[in-house]
Amino acid sequence: MSENQTPPPEPKASPKAETAKAAPPVSKERKRQGRRKVLRTILLTGGVLGAGLSGYLPLVYARTNRLRPPGALDEKEFLSSCIKCGQCVQVCPVNAIKLADLVDGFGVGAPYIDAREQACDFSCDAVQCILACPTGSLTYEKPDFMPVRAGAELSQKPTLIAKMNDPEPTLNLTERMGVARLTRPESCLAMKGEGFKGQARGPDFKGTMRYIKVDRWKPIPIADHPYDLELCDLCMRECPIAGAISLEKFTGPDGTTRARPIVHENCVGCGVCEMICPTEPASITIIAREVWQS
Repeated sequence: MSENQTPPPEPKASPKAETAKAAPPVSKERKRQGRRKVLRTILLTGGVLGAGLSGYLPLVYARTNRLRPPGALDEKEFLSSCIKCGQCVQVCPVNAIKLADLVDGFGVGAPYIDAREQACDFSCDAVQCILACPTGSLTYEKPDFMPVRAGAELSQKPTLIAKMNDPEPTLNLTERMGVARLTRPESCLAMKGEGFKGQARGPDFKGTMRYIKVDRWKPIPIADHPYDLELCDLCMRECPIAGAISLEKFTGPDGTTRARPIVHENCVGCGVCEMICPTEPASITIIAREVWQS
């Protein structure tokens, strides 16, 4: 470089670089504030999603029909008249009736029956839940201004096998809770020509049922009553309603004797057949609020 040449200017730092150099280090307090802000954002987002799901889940569950206690009004009228007092729960001798939880939305606190866990076996004889209901949500007979759905009405009062020797052997029911259906015939032991030996639902099952030959009044654990059947007929054998289920025998392709469970119009949808079925999942199930279709 000659003496007359001017040295090139130093490269000027960009404003951003100057700002970065000039920015003081972030204090611990600022860091804590930033973390709190992020946490608040996460919590608010979770709250919004939770609020959305709290409205969405009841809609999803509402599509699943609940099996209501005996004598329940149609679903809309039932939910609008039931005060969720739990009186029906308290009087049930087999603890079949439960109260719905939060996911049921408007149905929260409303009574229902999970037949697979514990069915209504009419151990009370007089259907005590109906007698205990203070609002008429459970009723022996609907008032005139409430129409009966076609197929929901029973053609005659159901005869309770446990009361066969009583002066009045029938139950004072006019509408069914649902209808039993052989929903999984491929797993049905009778359809396969198989017998059953042992406890119907295993030694740990907590369900109870009234066995007439054991005790006319007191339900006992199903696990305490083992079976030894050449051909499984538990759904028919333990059905509490006379003539509701029968077995239609036939010969299988291998020459074995098999049987097809047939559900008749007497079925009230109590759920005992679903509870006692030894296959997992149950081969015969209750379709809640189903009507009879001949």
